Amino acid sequence: MAHLRPLTELPTHDVANQPPPFEGVNWWSSDVALREATVREGGGWAQSQLEAFGERVGSAEVTAWGFEANRNRPELLPFDRYGQRIDEVRYHPSYHALMTLAIEAGVHSVAWTSERGGHVAHAAFEFLMTQAEPGVCCPLSMTYAVVPALRHQSELAQAWVPKLTAKHYDPRACPAEHKLGVTMGMAMTEKQGGSDVRANTTKAHALGAGGPGAEYELVGHKWFCSAPMSDAFLTLAQAPGGLSCFLVPRWRPDGTRNRFFIQRLKDKLGDRANASSEIEYAGTWAQMLGEEGRGVPTIIEMVQHTRLDCVVSPAAMMRQSVANACWHAAHRGAFGKLLIDQPLMRAVLADLALESEAATALALRVARSFDDAGGDDPEPARLFSRLATPLAKYWLNKRAPELVYEAMECHGGAGFIEEGVMPRVFRQSPLSSIWEGSGNVICLDVLRAIGREPACVEALMTELRAGAGGDRRLDQFVAGIADRMTRPIEQRDARALCESLGLALQGSLLVRHGPSFVADAFCAGRLAGEGRCYGTLPAGVDIDALIERAHPMS
Repeated sequence: MAHLRPLTELPTHDVANQPPPFEGVNWWSSDVALREATVREGGGWAQSQLEAFGERVGSAEVTAWGFEANRNRPELLPFDRYGQRIDEVRYHPSYHALMTLAIEAGVHSVAWTSERGGHVAHAAFEFLMTQAEPGVCCPLSMTYAVVPALRHQSELAQAWVPKLTAKHYDPRACPAEHKLGVTMGMAMTEKQGGSDVRANTTKAHALGAGGPGAEYELVGHKWFCSAPMSDAFLTLAQAPGGLSCFLVPRWRPDGTRNRFFIQRLKDKLGDRANASSEIEYAGTWAQMLGEEGRGVPTIIEMVQHTRLDCVVSPAAMMRQSVANACWHAAHRGAFGKLLIDQPLMRAVLADLALESEAATALALRVARSFDDAGGDDPEPARLFSRLATPLAKYWLNKRAPELVYEAMECHGGAGFIEEGVMPRVFRQSPLSSIWEGSGNVICLDVLRAIGREPACVEALMTELRAGAGGDRRLDQFVAGIADRMTRPIEQRDARALCESLGLALQGSLLVRHGPSFVADAFCAGRLAGEGRCYGTLPAGVDIDALIERAHPMS
């Protein structure tokens, strides 16, 4: 018998040529485009807070929270152990840790508590928080966005806004009066209507004379209710005078549980750390918010602000994907070179970086329009925001999944493994396009704005023409849009129009405010180029400068 070597002498593999974990990186200070856009658009006063927050969300601990909150999905507890109906959702402690981190930083409240640039600061905080875990951004967004809607009913605003803007997270299931801080949700859509909320069949029955601020009971079913452990919700129901908006708390004024029955939690493609549900109203106590029959105009105040976050979210995921791709390529070698030194990989990374910077610039510009709409000369900003917000939501969300996939491919097989972050980002990337109006709904909203408020078009064209003379390709592109806007727009052409307007907005911003090599690359590759895949920027573009600017290690 041949002599066998001891097991201790058998060779094993050494781990080499693998990147270290992408953690311990300050996501604020390493993101040049975000820093510059935030300062430019009026959020510079918050730089020190964003610096500290960027360090925290980029830490190993918070990174682990994001993975744990996704691995351990929310659990529905319809009954307690004694058989009493409780309709609660149990989250993993990491979810609560993420919520605490965000709320104590003021992600949800800074827009309403700061003297200037609050929406821009909110967008920057949300941008960073999305990269830690976008699931918690759903309740954060609704808590932020509900404030202007509540102001339609002064007594409800007085009762709720102070706690909605408090920097205190309290996940307990108990009446709001026992808490220092609360969160808000929303329940609008039903099976038969979806985005067509006027098809809703939920009924509202007055408990007295009825009217704004009065008490009602609701009976009906809501197909989507996000973050069902929120302390209260805005919802829509049919009153005698038409579709109306109501505030539904989880607890009645007498301290008993409201009749808010969670039927099931949704099994979603992404957004797994956050619970979404179907609910039943069966004699559910509510208060009318705003005028009877004016439910859509009332709740649209909330929708408009959540749409801002649907602009920020894809921009943040693009940045996260680019940063992770650069990090991997800088530490992984193949064929005798680091990936980041391979010409073809550099072409892809530069193209991804360009797309990410254009998205960041557009998201922060849209955020500033919300601040300006509350300033001394609000009308121009309101008109611009009315059109720019849905345009940006449409365009950035169409770009995000493709970019995330391409960044995943930069990792090779490692990008497809659930132990890394890229599969999670990829699953999440379609969400903001579907939430608060899918692509077609948003395009129809753009056409509605153009038809009902033609001044919106002029406000948008003023913004586009601000870049005139900066680049002939942009000038030609904007001239084509101006000519197109003089003719009737058919519904079937709405997507092409939204794409062109989104590109033009990005081009105008980069020509005016970006480094010359970024503006040149965008105009060459997006306004005049013919490449359809990432990595096809035309000759002459400064690939090296684009990568250096975007690299989180620079």
